[in-house]
Amino acid sequence: MNSRLFTPALLRYAAKRLLLILPTLFGILLITFAVIQFVPGGPVEQMVQMLKGDHAATAGAAATLPGGAANEVGQTSNIYRGHRGVDAKKLEEIKALYGFDKPAHERFLQMITGFLQFDLGKSFFHERSVWELMKDKLPVSISLGIWTFLLTYLISLPLGIAKAVRHGSRFDLWTSTAILVGYAIPGFVLGVALLVLFGGGSFLQLFPLRGLTSDDWETLSLGAKIADYFWHLTLPIICMTLGSFAVTTMLTKNTMLEEIRKQYVLTARAKGLAENIVLWRHVFRNALIPIVTGFPAAFVGAFFTGSLLIETLFSLDGLGLLSYESVIKRDYPVVMGTLYFFSLIGLFAKLLNDLMYVWVDPRVQFEGSKNS
Repeated sequence: MNSRLFTPALLRYAAKRLLLILPTLFGILLITFAVIQFVPGGPVEQMVQMLKGDHAATAGAAATLPGGAANEVGQTSNIYRGHRGVDAKKLEEIKALYGFDKPAHERFLQMITGFLQFDLGKSFFHERSVWELMKDKLPVSISLGIWTFLLTYLISLPLGIAKAVRHGSRFDLWTSTAILVGYAIPGFVLGVALLVLFGGGSFLQLFPLRGLTSDDWETLSLGAKIADYFWHLTLPIICMTLGSFAVTTMLTKNTMLEEIRKQYVLTARAKGLAENIVLWRHVFRNALIPIVTGFPAAFVGAFFTGSLLIETLFSLDGLGLLSYESVIKRDYPVVMGTLYFFSLIGLFAKLLNDLMYVWVDPRVQFEGSKNS
């Protein structure tokens, strides 16, 4: 089956998809860049407002000073009264500082040229490169994403299979009720409840309130470091995984039931095959096709898509919080840089999804594969 990954038809299909990644990525960046040009409150406007605030504060301070001191400061503050805004020269300096002294098309071409070289630019407000900011936030996003992904599938797959085998039983009924209730509870609400109950709120203080590790983590032994790491992750991971169980569990159960009712299962049973062989060699393999093929996208999504509310609630400085703050502050290099990186990863994950279909299901035929 693995040899089918290198058929001429599949290689042609992969080459076409790889070529389509470039215009798709270009379109995503172009549309986002165009929208940004019309969003008010950019970095230039924010800097102008800061300067106006400083001018107003100076004028206010002069008004509170007595006698001659007020007159002396008042003479210097006439500069600010005479210019209600920021003078044109200062405004041009601010625009040049942020690169807005160039036309939009030149800025876009400069950004694309940098992206092709994997230069994501420099943040307006952090005075650091976008790559450095992302690398600093990755440990939090990796921790939340990888453990959410693993726990979701390690629990949901066996549970879904058990529910399919015991379809209609009390076990099926009670587990369905439990996972649907968990699905209905928003992760942020659950996080607040867990902090109140177990994070030193009104009841117990069993888990820490913030951060990925303790302040003395560097001084701990290896075993203590691992324990401390998972101690901090327990509550955030519970909040992020509880809502994911329902979808994966019910998908696993329904695909298993659909396969169990097919004719080939009845034929296998009629031949006298043991129930375990029918279930695991035939039903299980075919039922996993729609689940396994979604692994790349699910992994990338869990890995890089930080939960803003969970990160904020548990004071975890990850990519979700970085993306939100960059949008609020109009930190355009961070917005565009992270968009480029995540879009590129997502497009490759989509391609990998299609290739997974070939790996797990020999019936999948690509264009021209019958004649190759």
